[in-house]
Amino acid sequence: MGLRNLRTSNPVFNGYFWDDGKSSDKTMSVFGIFVKSFIGILVIAAITTYLWKLNEEGMSMKWFTLGGMLAAIIISVLISVRQHWAPYLVPLYIVAKGVFLGGFSAYAHRNFSELPYQAIGVTIITFFVMLLLYQTRIIVVTKKLRSVIITVCASIMVVYLISWILSFFGIKSYLWGTSWVAIVFNIVAAIAASFALLLDFDYIERYKNKAPKRKEWLATWGLLATLIWLYIETLRLMQKLAIRF
Repeated sequence: MGLRNLRTSNPVFNGYFWDDGKSSDKTMSVFGIFVKSFIGILVIAAITTYLWKLNEEGMSMKWFTLGGMLAAIIISVLISVRQHWAPYLVPLYIVAKGVFLGGFSAYAHRNFSELPYQAIGVTIITFFVMLLLYQTRIIVVTKKLRSVIITVCASIMVVYLISWILSFFGIKSYLWGTSWVAIVFNIVAAIAASFALLLDFDYIERYKNKAPKRKEWLATWGLLATLIWLYIETLRLMQKLAIRF
């Protein structure tokens, strides 16, 4: 495998920053990424809260969850192949993810009302812990660490994909149960998502004030994708533990 294929563990960062693009006087900044990410999180939270309210009124979230997930996947593919469309597509991706998360977490909010908030809290704490570990260089993102994280994340995504495909044939995967195997897998996936943040931080730092301004949208896309993944794994783990115990 070439070095180019080991540059990031986050699928949305594939080819990230390695195309030259058009020159611009303005460059990507950490502040710009922060503002875009923060606004994106607010939009996702607003959509999620609204869908929770609809769910409490008796509306099914099945199609919201499925529709949001498929829309997010399609938009992600479009961004990957048409990166210059990112300023227009990333906002749509944020809306799609909001719809998906609203539907996905509605069950937990309805049956375990505190779990989504606890999962959000864990996600935020994990984000800052990993940022601290990265900034203090307690954990250094080396080529070897990068390749390990990429391999683990890719393996997890393949397992999820196979599990999803098998579900169309009526084969229920152990991943969706509450067995200890499913719980351990969730823990591994949550840890992998946490370490994926290190790679996001590394690439944002490496190319800040260098990449074109429009790349802030791609950086925002990648960072939000990792945070959402971490939140989903955390919430699923909490749900399984709540049901089991």
